[in-house]
This record gives sequence, structure tokens and C-alpha cells, in this order.
Amino acid sequence: MIARPFWTDRIEQCWRKAPIVWLSGVRRAGKTTLAAGLADALYLNCDLPSVQQRLADPEAFYRSVTRSRLILDEVHQLPDPSILLKIGADAFPRLKILATGSSTLAATQKFTDTLTGRKRNLHLVPVRHDELSAFGVADLRHRLLRGGLPPALLSQEYDPGFYSEWLDSYYARDVQELFRVDKRGGFLKLIESILRLSGGQMEATALASLCGLSRPTVVTYLEVLELTHVATLVRPFSGGGHRELVRQPKIYGFDSGFVAYTRGWSDLRPEDCGLLWEHMVLEQLISDPSEPEVLYWRDKDRHEIDFIIPGARGSAMAIECKWNASGFDPKNLKKFRELHPTGDNLVVAANISESYTRQVAGLTVTFTGIDGLKF
Repeated sequence: MIARPFWTDRIEQCWRKAPIVWLSGVRRAGKTTLAAGLADALYLNCDLPSVQQRLADPEAFYRSVTRSRLILDEVHQLPDPSILLKIGADAFPRLKILATGSSTLAATQKFTDTLTGRKRNLHLVPVRHDELSAFGVADLRHRLLRGGLPPALLSQEYDPGFYSEWLDSYYARDVQELFRVDKRGGFLKLIESILRLSGGQMEATALASLCGLSRPTVVTYLEVLELTHVATLVRPFSGGGHRELVRQPKIYGFDSGFVAYTRGWSDLRPEDCGLLWEHMVLEQLISDPSEPEVLYWRDKDRHEIDFIIPGARGSAMAIECKWNASGFDPKNLKKFRELHPTGDNLVVAANISESYTRQVAGLTVTFTGIDGLKF
């Protein structure tokens, strides 16, 4: 079993704040392996009928638990999971519970109670940059092309069939079991379109035309994709400037391997690496313990900053993602700072191992690798 201390530490941090941790993430991201490896924990797979029978009387079950931690894997398979979790949190507060599922807690109608005040949410993203050595990956290009789902990352050979099978399984298990999505062809076409568009601006009407769906249907399906972590919408940052974009989000697919697969890439050019590197930086931001709000910035003259982290009193951290630090051009950053002068400027580059700061075109810019991206 591969140790993943970043995530076990995150779970422990969440347990210090609430008795229930809701661990979500896409299928095959490693939730079960991570959960089953926690110390002093009773692990139960809620897919199994025998486990469902055991949990039918929650009070009797909880009284029988002798360990300090309880893992309820795929808890949404239970008839009434919210009641089970609520009883555990309220009547047995010393017990720490980890519940897992592919989607956010709000995704299924089975959860009649949102467990407000009793839980913390934790989104398990694909394998992070700081975990690559534990997975035996020395070449970053390997991670970008294969993606960060452990089975694809650890496979001896590149297997395109993994990605197509995953999409079929995702629709059959995660989507059909939790949502009313009856247009399988259109839904999968929408995923393919998003993966091809990944990293670009999203326009629902254009996606509807491309997928043969109505615009309201696309909006509904996009919500499903967000709830199940298959797509991430990054919304624009604006301080009220009349030339800043304020509505149109950017959209990212959940994993660089699926983006490469959908685009038919079997090897990577530098410009391909740059796009996929941007995805890895976003995953790093999403999984940061400080849970920053991640936005982007663009004006009507197409000046753009990859990611913006809003701060206090109108400040904003500007983050540019570069495969090679030498490719940084400060013109977009200068335009942004003309409107928003306060905040740190970061260039996150794949070829930087130690952070440094220097003046570029009158701006103070910190160049850092992804593991130096801290808040």
C-alpha cells in the first residue's frame, strides 16, 4: 500500500473539527485504499448486502463498534445514509466517522439531512505532484499523459481502454444511480467536449449545439459533472472594471490523462505539457488545506491570468502557470496590476526546484515550483 501522508493528515485535521469527514472524489481516485489504510479503523463496504443488513439498526451497530474510527465506504448505497451518520455524530460523539462517495454529499436525494455542523468535506484529487515519488514516478510527463488516477499511473503500459471503460463505468454507476440522466449519448458527448475544451472558456449554448442537447439540459448536466468532480468551473475575478469579464467561466476536466486521451495525444509536445501542467496546478490549489477560492481573470482585450486567489481588502494573488519559467511574459500581469495593484505575483513553473523572487518589468514576481505553492 502506498502511503499518502498529505491526505491522511487532511483527514485528521478535519476530524479535529467535526466527527464526520465526507471524502469524495472521482471513481478510481484511491478513496477506498486511502480509507482502508487508516489506523485503528473499522472498515465497512456499504455495497455489500451483509453490511447493509448489519447497519439496519444504527444504535445497536454503533454500540458494537470497539474501535475509535469507522469507515463507511460508498455510504450512499445505504437506504438512508444521512440518518445513520446523524445518529453516529449525535449519540456517539467520540467515534470518528469517514464516509466516502464519488460525489458531493448534496448529490443524492437519499441524504435528507445535510449534517450541518457535524461534518467536513474533503475532495480527493488525482495524485498530486508531491506524491509522485511515492508512486515511483520520476518523469512528470508520465503523470501528465497518464493522469493521476492510480491504476492508470501505475500501469506498466499506456492503456487507452482504461479511459473509455472508466467513462462507461462513471455513467452507469455514479450518474445513473444518483441522477436522472436519460440521454446517455448526449451526456458522454458533453464530457468529451468538455475534455477537449478543458482549460478554455465555457459557453453553454455552444456546448448544447455541439452535443445535440438543449441549453437547459446542458446546464443541468454541468451541475452533475461538478457535483461528481468530473468538471471544475473557474469563475472570473473582477473588481468592477468595465473591460473585465464578469460572467463567462473557464472549465477544466478532472484529470490530465483524460484530457490527453480525448485529444488523441500519445506523446506530449511542450505546448501540450503547458496546458496539462495548468491542470495539475489547479488540482494543487483545490486540495490546499486553506481551501482558497480559485478564480481567473480576463479582459476584453484577451489579457488573461491563469488563476486568481482573492485576499483581504481588495488584494489578489495572481498565479501564472508555465511549463518552462523562461516562457513567462509579464504583459498580462502588468495589465492586471494596473487595475488591481495589491497582491503577490507567482509564476508556477515545472522546471523550478527552488523558489526565488526578482523584478520583472517593474513587478516583483516569485518563481516557484508547484510544491512551493503555499498560502
